[in-house]
Amino acid sequence: MIGADGRRSARRSVQGGMIAVALGTLLLAVGCGGGEEAEAAAASPQHDQHDGVHVPGQGPRLSVDRPRDTLNIAGGGTAAPYNYAPSVMTDGATTRMWWCSQLPDTGPPGDDILYAQAPGIDGPYGSNGVAATAALSGSGGTAFDAKHTCDPSVVRVGGTYYMYYTGAAGDKAHGNAIGMAKSTDGMTWQRNGGPIVRPSLGNDGQNTYGAGQPSALYLDGWFYLLYTDTSSRSAGDNGAGQFVLRAKDPTFTEQVQMLTGSGFTDKGMLAPGNEKNLVDAFSADWMFSDALDAFALAHETKHGTEITFFDRDLRSQPYQPVLLTGPWQEGPGLARRGDGHAPVSTTDPCSRVPLDVVRATVTPNAPSNLSHFGLDVTGVHGCASPGRALGLLRGYGVLSPQRTVYLVVDGGIVRVERRSVAEALALGVLDTRVSALDGAPMLADLAPAAPGITATGRPLGLMLSDGKLWPVGKDELARLNSSPVQTVSPDRWDVYPSGSDLSRLRG
Repeated sequence: MIGADGRRSARRSVQGGMIAVALGTLLLAVGCGGGEEAEAAAASPQHDQHDGVHVPGQGPRLSVDRPRDTLNIAGGGTAAPYNYAPSVMTDGATTRMWWCSQLPDTGPPGDDILYAQAPGIDGPYGSNGVAATAALSGSGGTAFDAKHTCDPSVVRVGGTYYMYYTGAAGDKAHGNAIGMAKSTDGMTWQRNGGPIVRPSLGNDGQNTYGAGQPSALYLDGWFYLLYTDTSSRSAGDNGAGQFVLRAKDPTFTEQVQMLTGSGFTDKGMLAPGNEKNLVDAFSADWMFSDALDAFALAHETKHGTEITFFDRDLRSQPYQPVLLTGPWQEGPGLARRGDGHAPVSTTDPCSRVPLDVVRATVTPNAPSNLSHFGLDVTGVHGCASPGRALGLLRGYGVLSPQRTVYLVVDGGIVRVERRSVAEALALGVLDTRVSALDGAPMLADLAPAAPGITATGRPLGLMLSDGKLWPVGKDELARLNSSPVQTVSPDRWDVYPSGSDLSRLRG
């Protein structure tokens, strides 16, 4: 958007179908329709905070290995002149990605949110020759997101996808705000209505971008939202700053708390300017690593994408930052699970944490396409106790001593005799033994031919060895497990003692 003084005041600036992006002294100008050419952003939100250098008070340095990169993994095709700010979700064997671009003949002229999926993070993305499709565009009319939708962040909780995004009606000062939409499949979206976060208007600095660039995750029953607000009193002189809200509901209307210097405080009781600036940055992304028991926040410096770590209370930095170098960067998106947590290493789940970022790059043949950069953190003690192992591996299947599969659920494990059944339920089945799980509570056995119970308006459930009905959702599970299925009335289904909903293991 354009600030009140006419200067470009954010990472991107769209006017008359043009975009401009800058990183340090490297300038990129990409035409976007009408044959016009954009100039570089005068107030780029890039910064020099930390720049990968150890800051006093941080914890030990992490060991890393297995650096990797793949250029030009995705884009909107020749019709989309720029691609950036992706939200990357690992969904079993599939990688799903939403990002900001612009497609012709899609909604009103302005930013669009595109979607594509691939069998792995390096692609190929799209299908049937179509690189990507528009998932969300400007709503038109007089809504806060009438012209632009951008900067998506998608989480999946309880089978529902929630997309948080930047919306703008035009190019006025402080015109950006954060909206939310929900979906059952991640492709067709229903908007929540008005914005859930507006600019705080706590200062009148030169950067009049407003509020946007959200990143959401789900932890311990809370929705956490990291975002930019250039109008905050706690923002840097150039408007840089990352602020945090959390709430019990995805619309951020109930039990909303804001991060301050003394911890989380009820937002309604917070005096303006008391919000904590977590890091001087723009367009950051984050996830929670159960193995490290820490938040990992990706943001740009002049040296590359820096991953900065924060403890559960967001008060201290338990590890020194990790740096992902490589070609020009913009708007990093961390590869995350559906709930916004770090993926589990398939080769060494207890000792490794994969850190993979997708960000915009520039090459001679693909301006502003998306590229993949990553490495592994090693020497982690993610399974130091049964409790830590249960938290880290929740939703996964792990080989048991009996060569069956331990399905890790809330509070313990379910032993599944058929691997095909475990694979249909779990985020993934890891071909490794985790000895810490041998001391975890054994909740039940899912044996072949366990009786299935279904009813109108109720999911399929399987009767496990504990005498409880465990919902599994998919009718396919009955076939895979050779389970006979009995249809009962809804009232009868409801009176069965129930176990955890196994259909929700994927988020």
